[in-house]
Amino acid sequence: MNIQPKIRVGVLGATGAVGQRFVQMLQGHPWFELSVLCASPRNAGKRYADACNWLLRGDMPAHLQDIILEEMAPGIDCEVAFSALPSGVAREVEAELAAAGYIVCSNASAYRYEPDVPLLIPEVNPEHLGLIDVQRNRRGWRGFITTNPNCSTTHLVSALHPLHEAFGVEKVFAVTMQAVSGAGYSGVTSMDIIDNVVPHISSEEEKMERREPQKLLGRFDGQGVEMADFAVSAHCNRVPVRNGHLAAISVEFTRSPSLEDVRRAWAEYDPLPQRMGLPSAPQQAILYREETDRPQPRMDRLAGSVPGMTTVVGRLREDPLLHVKFLALGHNTIRGAAGGSLLNAELLVAQGYLDSQEEAAGDRTPAAGGVLNAVR
Repeated sequence: MNIQPKIRVGVLGATGAVGQRFVQMLQGHPWFELSVLCASPRNAGKRYADACNWLLRGDMPAHLQDIILEEMAPGIDCEVAFSALPSGVAREVEAELAAAGYIVCSNASAYRYEPDVPLLIPEVNPEHLGLIDVQRNRRGWRGFITTNPNCSTTHLVSALHPLHEAFGVEKVFAVTMQAVSGAGYSGVTSMDIIDNVVPHISSEEEKMERREPQKLLGRFDGQGVEMADFAVSAHCNRVPVRNGHLAAISVEFTRSPSLEDVRRAWAEYDPLPQRMGLPSAPQQAILYREETDRPQPRMDRLAGSVPGMTTVVGRLREDPLLHVKFLALGHNTIRGAAGGSLLNAELLVAQGYLDSQEEAAGDRTPAAGGVLNAVR
């Protein structure tokens, strides 16, 4: 699929850790052109280099250093807005932009649990895009919001999806070992995490147990999502790892599979983004490691043809209480955050959802002198 001209996109909350990851992943994207960077009123009007403490490997892209940050409001020069906002801010800003005709691909939790907002993992539930029409009709918006799940939920559900399709998930027990980057740059102090494990992450267990997996694996009935009926018990822990969330998962199924059946379900998994060849979709959505001591965050968090976008599983064995147990690993700020929203946007393009936005986009008046003119 060749997109000409490229689709103009913006980043809301561009100075934060996830916002920076959006900026990094959009460099050289074959379909999207970064046309505007937005920040809080405190930083709007400043140069990106002056307002942003760049946290990622390598330097801030040189062509963006002099870009002036804009306020997060209708009038910004883009068709798609990637949101890296805190949930409290996102609640107002994302709705305002969607009402004005923008497509908002959000990493925030503000709208994840709304019954008319898609909570998406493109490999898992692309049919939930049908909620977009429901959302626009109910709310009277010219645009719409899609969301991606919590970073820990993303790889749990990605590993479970082919197993649920083949054998029916009944019960899940998960213990997560989550990287410090999941709490943001200043979220966990060194004195708290060095030589330690913190056995509590605010609201994380609630999201994994009662909210996100059931919606993601639920059935879209034309008007809403019928939640999947299975139980999850989660223990969420913060560990002294920089990037990469690791989860120890035990599962009970409706139909008891052999270990070979489980391996085959993962190996034969060929979901829609891979078949469509979306730019950010790795060739293998799930990669199984045969070694007895893998996956490991340092070794495997960037595995796959698109670094950081693959779910890595391993240590599959029988469980004495449930049916099987295994480990699942994924990069939390790439696939579990910015990369998840990016892949959602690619699916929207491939499924024609941006075509229906052309009339709404024509009604918007771009802000004067944005990033688009500066980059060109």
